[in-house]
Amino acid sequence: MDSQADRVLGREKKLTNAVIGFIFLLSGIEYAVILPTIWMYLQSLDAEPFYLGLVLSAFSFTELLVGPLFGYWSDRTGKTKSVIILSNCFEIAGNFMYFVGISKWFLLCSRLVAGFGSGAGASIFGYLTRVSSTKERAAVFAMAMACRQVGLLIGPAFNVFLRYSNFKLGPFHVNKFSAPGIFMCVLWTLMQPLVVFMFHDSSLKYLKTEEDEYDPLLVNETENSNEGCNRVYGAINYNGNQTIGTPFSSANDTAALLSHSSEDDLDASFPNTIKDQDHKNFEKVCPNGQLSELLREEVVVLLAAQFVTLFNQTALETLVTPLAQTYLGFQDLHNSLLYFMCGIEMLIGFLVVRILSRCSSDRLLLAFGLFICNISCIWCLVFMAKPRGSYGILLAEFVVGVFLQVLGLPFVSVCQVSLFSKVTAENTQGFNHGFRRSIGGLATILGPLWAAGLTDDLYIMLGVMMSLLVLLTAMVCFSYRSLIDPNSSEIQSQ
Repeated sequence: MDSQADRVLGREKKLTNAVIGFIFLLSGIEYAVILPTIWMYLQSLDAEPFYLGLVLSAFSFTELLVGPLFGYWSDRTGKTKSVIILSNCFEIAGNFMYFVGISKWFLLCSRLVAGFGSGAGASIFGYLTRVSSTKERAAVFAMAMACRQVGLLIGPAFNVFLRYSNFKLGPFHVNKFSAPGIFMCVLWTLMQPLVVFMFHDSSLKYLKTEEDEYDPLLVNETENSNEGCNRVYGAINYNGNQTIGTPFSSANDTAALLSHSSEDDLDASFPNTIKDQDHKNFEKVCPNGQLSELLREEVVVLLAAQFVTLFNQTALETLVTPLAQTYLGFQDLHNSLLYFMCGIEMLIGFLVVRILSRCSSDRLLLAFGLFICNISCIWCLVFMAKPRGSYGILLAEFVVGVFLQVLGLPFVSVCQVSLFSKVTAENTQGFNHGFRRSIGGLATILGPLWAAGLTDDLYIMLGVMMSLLVLLTAMVCFSYRSLIDPNSSEIQSQ
């Protein structure tokens, strides 16, 4: 009977993971399909140049707002599937509005509506956190991000035939500008039945049922008078109720367990589903609210990593095209090849992180990624702020700078997300990831605005980016001992 239940669970998890992969794939395709023609689309609607910034920022703006709300919803109800279905409806509506495109304001509203659809990302990351062990979490997140990267790579291929669109669809004229909207509307519509029939919240419910079998018959309800929280092994919720695990009368009991039990002993004493819970966070999580947990030292450092990484990435993405055109004479084809090669490098980087995460700690990979990013920013500040030399030298300096920047991104982006999921309470992962993605959304709004306004003064632009990286590196160094999985055996050596 148990083996049959295990087979059912395994099949449901595989189907659910496939759906999640397709969702990330479509998000990457949407970005790659719409971005190349959006400026020309706006020009055809008599839009001023600043509308491009507004439309590009609109998607991130709504994601910033709804991410924590959708995450909180999935935390409270445990129904990630419902969140995804609703968010896909927003994607369908937003892309259809983009297809209709009756005015520049309507186009702006279309991206605002589609941005609501991206809010499900927080719930998905929360779901992946709850159904994966801490050891495999970085690998799981790396694969999810790799799926989006694949979408970014294959997205331009669809533009090959979309650019030749010129026909009537009812009262609407389909051309190369509006075709990406109806194309993505169809893809997100096809995604809905996959979510309905293949995504299973029941795999998470089954996981909780297994854990409940190990709940104690007698529970010590004594509370610590100083902190006002029950001492429990495992995650706790914010109303003071125990969710899973075995209670302990004091922190000394927990310390004794950690000091006298090896990792193998823990493996034998507790099932993996219990062992993988964030059992150190019970000392930090109290009923004063979810936001208080996000103000802890290690959490602030990881949120800073999220902001600085995306701010610098989007700023450099904004800078690359005009810089390559001015000094290297790159045109559309050259830029397409450049972005394609960067996408290949980043995809390989995600796969490398997935492999290394099995034998290295998240904080070590994060530190390596930050080291590469610092080297990249120094290189850009020295060689690209005021380019000199022959065409060959300029091309080499440009390629090395871009290569180093892309090389460090997978390490920082995957490891900071993985660590964030481990140092925050598991029962609020949806809200936590929503807040984290809101910080990232703010960075993706400010980064291009910062770069676009200082393309003629690269020393100031790159200097501020370098200062942010140095500040982040210092924060990681000072908080290095705190950036650790609470379930890891490394904690015994500190």
